[in-house]
Amino acid sequence: MGPNKVILVLQRGWVVVGDLAEDGETKVQLVNASVIRRWGTTQGLGELALKGPLKATVLDACGVVEAHPAAIVLRIPCDAAAWAGK
Repeated sequence: MGPNKVILVLQRGWVVVGDLAEDGETKVQLVNASVIRRWGTTQGLGELALKGPLKATVLDACGVVEAHPAAIVLRIPCDAAAWAGK
């Protein structure tokens, strides 16, 4: 697993993926980030983290995402090789 690519589930149902750039007490920042609009999986977010985007996955690029650590419901490290170039 690569330590930098993560999926974050945020409050109010937002699910984002990106490269972890900052992980502090007041801010978590992802760069090269996308909102995961459609998972496109049969086995949930874990499948997406391990296999990378699938044929039915829909990612909406958004550049940088910043969230307060208290807004993070779930953090899933991703397989960096599976996400390479995505």
